[in-house]
Amino acid sequence: MDYLMGIKGPDFVMVCSDTSAAQSIISIKQDEDKLVPVDPTKLFGIAGEAGDRVNFSEFIIANVKLYELRNSTRLSTHAVAHLTRGELAKALRKSPYFCNLLLAGYDEETGPSLYWMDYLATLNKINTGGTGYGAMFVLSLFDKMWRPDITQAEALDMMEQGIAEVKRRLIVAPSSYIVKVIDKDGMRTIKTIGGGQSAAA
Repeated sequence: MDYLMGIKGPDFVMVCSDTSAAQSIISIKQDEDKLVPVDPTKLFGIAGEAGDRVNFSEFIIANVKLYELRNSTRLSTHAVAHLTRGELAKALRKSPYFCNLLLAGYDEETGPSLYWMDYLATLNKINTGGTGYGAMFVLSLFDKMWRPDITQAEALDMMEQGIAEVKRRLIVAPSSYIVKVIDKDGMRTIKTIGGGQSAAA
C-alpha cells in the first residue's frame, strides 16, 4: 500500500512518497520518511515490508560509504543502482528482500538520473515512474504530462495532481505525503501534503 513516484527533469529529480506505516489493517504511524538519503546527492525511495526496507537500505548505504572511505571517491548514481541491483539479485537466491525501490540522484558529470527496481532485481532507468497501488492510477497521467524540459514547479504540480488522483480513486489511499528534490545544490524537502505543513529546507 506504499506510494512512491519520481520525475526526472533536465537538472533535477523529484521524488514523492506517502508517510504512512501500517501492518495489515492497523495504522502504526503517519510520519514515516520512506525517502532515505544514500549520500548528499542520492536517495532511495523504498516500499515494502518495514523490516526489509530498513535492513536493505542500511546495508546498501553502509557499503556505499565504505567504498567512499576506501577509495576517496563517491559512487555515481549509475554505480549505486547496479550495486543495489546486484545485492537484490544475490539475496533473491537466499533470503529475498521484499522491497521495491526508486533511486534518485544527481551527478556533476551526467546530471540527474532516476532508476526503478523491484524485489526481483529488475532495473530500469526511467524519466517518470513509481510503485504501489497508487502508482497504477498515476503512471499514465505522468506519461502524458512529462516532457524533457519540465521545470520544478511543473513537476511539483504533477506530483500534486497525482496525489489528488490517488486520494480520489483509491480506497486505501494514504493521508499524508512528502516531496523531495535533488539537484546540483543537494537534497531538500520542498513540500509535505496532508500533514498540515509545507517546508523548504
